Amino acid sequence: MIRSTVLEIFKETWPTILISMVILVSLRLVYLLKNQKPIILYQELMTLLFMIYVLCLFYVVTFQDVSFNSSNLVVFHEMFRYEIGSQLFIKNVLGNMLLFIPYGFFTAYYLKLKKPYLILALSLLVSLTIEITQLLIGRVFDVDDIILNVTGGFLGFYLYYILMGIKGHLPDILKNRMIYNIIMVCLLMLALAYLVGFIELGV
Repeated sequence: MIRSTVLEIFKETWPTILISMVILVSLRLVYLLKNQKPIILYQELMTLLFMIYVLCLFYVVTFQDVSFNSSNLVVFHEMFRYEIGSQLFIKNVLGNMLLFIPYGFFTAYYLKLKKPYLILALSLLVSLTIEITQLLIGRVFDVDDIILNVTGGFLGFYLYYILMGIKGHLPDILKNRMIYNIIMVCLLMLALAYLVGFIELGV
């Protein structure tokens, strides 16, 4: 299900992503070369992934699944409507958490956050903005979505925190740019192989 959802999003957003990436990458390369700054591959790829995530998030919250149902202001009302494990539960409950895990991770990565209250506040701000925007464009405001989004943001922060803890216990020989570059490229290749169907994960 994750694969089909991601592929559906990319099917609709690839023109925007392609144009945006060409503009951003070309400007970034010129900036680095002009100012004689080193090109750190894994950092540049992280920034690129964050930009792609933002573009996909914009599509998901503004164009996908337009609804004319009534808004929900009752906490947990929508969450408990779905049977746990059902397609609707996965899409509407787990999906809203998964949607914000990258936001929490990237925000913690760029701001080097060590305390969770900032990511909770930032996730709340962004999620609230999304819900208000959806209401203004003919969709619905759902307080449960905000709770799930903030939870996802916290999980993303916690994932970053765990990875930083692992990094801190690595031997010095593994703490260099080349190793990070190799790991990043391998992860991207695995993700691509999963999306095109070369690898099966059951999700």
